Amino acid sequence: MAKSGLGLDSESIAASTVLKRAVELDSESRYQQALVCYQEGIDLLLQVLRGTKDDRKKCHLRKKISDYMDRAENIKKYLDQEKEDGKYHKQIKIEANATGFSYESLFQEYLNETVTEVWIEDPYIRQTHQLYNLLRFCEMLIKRPCKVKTIHLLTSLDEGRGKEQQISGLEEIKESLRNHGVLLELEYSSAIHDREIRFNNGWIIKIGRGLDYFKKPQSRFSLGYCDLDLRPCHETTVDIFHNKHTKKI
Repeated sequence: MAKSGLGLDSESIAASTVLKRAVELDSESRYQQALVCYQEGIDLLLQVLRGTKDDRKKCHLRKKISDYMDRAENIKKYLDQEKEDGKYHKQIKIEANATGFSYESLFQEYLNETVTEVWIEDPYIRQTHQLYNLLRFCEMLIKRPCKVKTIHLLTSLDEGRGKEQQISGLEEIKESLRNHGVLLELEYSSAIHDREIRFNNGWIIKIGRGLDYFKKPQSRFSLGYCDLDLRPCHETTVDIFHNKHTKKI
């Protein structure tokens, strides 16, 4: 395993700090986070190398960069194999009032041109704000690079006064998606409790609160009303898996 010692000076403190964290995460088997830190630290070391004139120091930096690149590549291969074997797992903990967790920020990493079909299982797509959450999620899906053609939604039916509004709202979303060449298949069940989103490229995302993890905006004209990256969140946990053989819900 790589060590983080660099012989610190004013030029390499930032790189050393990030790489020290990478080594710590690596030793704790938190490989996804470690890889991100290794990559960031390597970029910082390359900047230091470009600004260094001393040949001895250049040689030392090149050796360190090579060592960290080798370790990062090994971790990447390991994670790729985990995905291939269906063992990949990443967890994100969203703290109460945290921001920066719009659907784009959370899901974009897992969306590419191979995504053509999506399965959503969420028992609470009922109230107006929950219907808007689904609409925003669908808007994200029809943007490039995705080529989504079918979205399957499994939810529960509101048995109270909101039933008519729920059905009407979902039908409006279905019609709007149809105008963009996307089929929304609706299915209702009173037995579902889990919340899960699957993409046909193998990614599976489980959010403790489903799509409804945003807090109510302070007012109609407060920051975060439109841009969900600025909207405070409820506390929740996001678990991300990869399964080569994604099954339909």
